Amino acid sequence: MGQRTYSWHDPAELDKLGRGMDGLAFTRHLLAAGEDGRMPVAATYGFRLAEVEPGRVVFVADVGEHLYNPIGAVHGGFAATLLDSAAGSAIHTTVPAGTSYTTLNLTVRYLRPITADVGPVRAIGIVLNRGRRTALARAEVRDKDDRLLAYATSSCMVFPPDA
Repeated sequence: MGQRTYSWHDPAELDKLGRGMDGLAFTRHLLAAGEDGRMPVAATYGFRLAEVEPGRVVFVADVGEHLYNPIGAVHGGFAATLLDSAAGSAIHTTVPAGTSYTTLNLTVRYLRPITADVGPVRAIGIVLNRGRRTALARAEVRDKDDRLLAYATSSCMVFPPDA
């Protein structure tokens, strides 16, 4: 039987810190902080920020058997979580301080099975359109050989600081 241990920082502290910075500065802060800035969901699933630009982020994750479903492959929810995180974080890089957002819709397409054999994966999120109250992003999960494993589109509702 396998075993995994992990820890995370208080999400309320991250939220408080983030509300005082614009989304790009906060996401760059999380990247620079490394393990100390890891979001609780990222600690749970084992992914981390690797790149941050305005309107674009990349997460990386090591894939292991702890993510498997009973039929010998990584559960689709893992890819969906990576895709949702990458799309949402890309949108987050475009918002001013005090702004929050939530996913309205996530449409996922799975193209190849993900197993421990694929090695580390990357989730790339890119903003397609940023409106005043909604934003649209695309995200992809790719393996070490740059093969597309899954992709998604996501729309988010943006809540301005005065909302």
